[in-house]
Amino acid sequence: MINNHEIDYVIYGEEMQYVEVELDPGETAVAEPGAFMMMDDGIQMQTIFGDGSQQQSGGLLGKLFSAGKRLLVGENLFMTAFTNIGQGKKHVSFASPYPGKIIALDLLRLGGRIICQKDAFLCAAKGVSIGIEFQRKLGTGLFGGEGFIMEKLEGDGMAFMHAGGHVMEKELMPGELLKIDTGCIVAFTAGVDYDIQFVGGIKNTLFGGEGVFFATLRGPGKVWIQTLPISRLAGRILQYGTYKRREEGSILGGIGNLLDGD
Repeated sequence: MINNHEIDYVIYGEEMQYVEVELDPGETAVAEPGAFMMMDDGIQMQTIFGDGSQQQSGGLLGKLFSAGKRLLVGENLFMTAFTNIGQGKKHVSFASPYPGKIIALDLLRLGGRIICQKDAFLCAAKGVSIGIEFQRKLGTGLFGGEGFIMEKLEGDGMAFMHAGGHVMEKELMPGELLKIDTGCIVAFTAGVDYDIQFVGGIKNTLFGGEGVFFATLRGPGKVWIQTLPISRLAGRILQYGTYKRREEGSILGGIGNLLDGD
């Protein structure tokens, strides 16, 4: 039995993508605040408490508890629902917030549950549950960084994630192990075992530069990997934006500094 609204979609663009969702009369898509790009006339835009899924229909207390977990990790208590209240098919579009790719997930074909980084969710068909997944192992809690608190998408409809840079989809065989930077993980299916491993060796610890812990993902299941985590991009921008520009070996460097008032 299909519990989620069945939506069609098209993804446009290369580096800065957006997804156009097609809604039949009465169909609804939900998105995080700030993802909206444009929509046809005849679509009603409404702020809802939580994600509007059946898993949040257990009274006010249940809704508060479910939404409260999202608030604890910096997510929004509210989401935005876009419903086709007109005649015929209507379209609403959602844009990726930074350069990268939009990933379409058919949850029905992926076991009904996906674990993803908590900033990866873009939009979904109404009925998809967007919750919080806490990694229960002590190692991930102490050293996991971005991978400790993740988001879970549950249901049998379409959901969309966004990721930074290039995205690779990898199928892990039973027992196959992948070692990966925590920030480079976009998502994985429910059958994948997630843990944190220490990088041994005194040279790695002192001079590695990439941190002394990385994530391990063990199959079976699918994994989505991004080349440019938003945390890495933000860190590099901050690094270049907080020191005075150096002379670049020519008189133009000095002139630039004079024009900037340095």
